Amino acid sequence: MIQAILVFNNHGKPRLVRFYQRFPEEIQQQIVRETFHLVLKRDDNICNFLEGGSLIGGSDYKLIYRHYATLYFVFCVDSSESELGILDLIQVFVETLDKCFENVCELDLIFHMDKVHYILQEVVMGGMVLETNMNEIVAQIEAQNRLEKSESPQL
Repeated sequence: MIQAILVFNNHGKPRLVRFYQRFPEEIQQQIVRETFHLVLKRDDNICNFLEGGSLIGGSDYKLIYRHYATLYFVFCVDSSESELGILDLIQVFVETLDKCFENVCELDLIFHMDKVHYILQEVVMGGMVLETNMNEIVAQIEAQNRLEKSESPQL
């Protein structure tokens, strides 16, 4: 099961934080900082899997991450999840963001947080993977956009 999804930039600023396990807010902030430091100190040519930090469960959990441009996408998962499956899931999530925002960048995550969360909910809900077909996810996003346009008042 996915325990948390974290996206932060090269400076450690969180851009997307979603926990599927309850933690007090101060512990969540410590987890984000600890995860950032664990991931940042690794070279780019080292594998993208490592044991979870002490705050999130240590060796019972794995951090699986990918680095794209200025953003790190980190999934914290338990031992029941496949590392390669999660790497593919990160790729699907990023490619879906790229399709929805036409060449996604860090600013899209900042200024369109609601849409980013909606996309994430189409992929993962409650720590369980719902959909991995990018075309299906994009179709749902487009349907939501059409619905929002039809409900908004015409000026």
